[in-house]
Amino acid sequence: MDTPFLVNTYTDPVLVRVQGRASYLNCTPLSDFFKQMLVAGKTHFVVDFYDCKGMDSTFLGILAGLALDLRKKQSDGICMLSRLEGRNLELVQNLGLDKLATVKLEDFSSVTSGNDGIALAETAVPYEAMKSLILNAHQNLIQADTHNSLKFQDVITFLQAAH
Repeated sequence: MDTPFLVNTYTDPVLVRVQGRASYLNCTPLSDFFKQMLVAGKTHFVVDFYDCKGMDSTFLGILAGLALDLRKKQSDGICMLSRLEGRNLELVQNLGLDKLATVKLEDFSSVTSGNDGIALAETAVPYEAMKSLILNAHQNLIQADTHNSLKFQDVITFLQAAH
């Protein structure tokens, strides 16, 4: 399975392009990438959804985690979600991510200077690490908006029991 994430760390903000479907099956490299960028001192991110074919709550929880980390650590940190439309925009709004991250519908090609970026390497993820990633992502969604606790209560209860 190819990773659907292209990244460009040579721009400010750091650019992440979502290509295809973003889900718990392929977002571990993105989660690791965000952690590495924060450690490296990066505080400005744009996630481009132009070619995104769909996403799940785990992926959205990873974005929520990034936005929450930026708020905690950097007063000037920015997580911008670009070129969302249709069902993807609806999901972001329904889960309250539009209150954590800046949603811009326009194109940010001027930021990228024509460089699409490099694909994040796909990694094999042990079952326990996958469960932990999914649990943390859903806890991030609840921290982002307390209304999400009703939506994800069963997922969190199941993962905590299996943890």
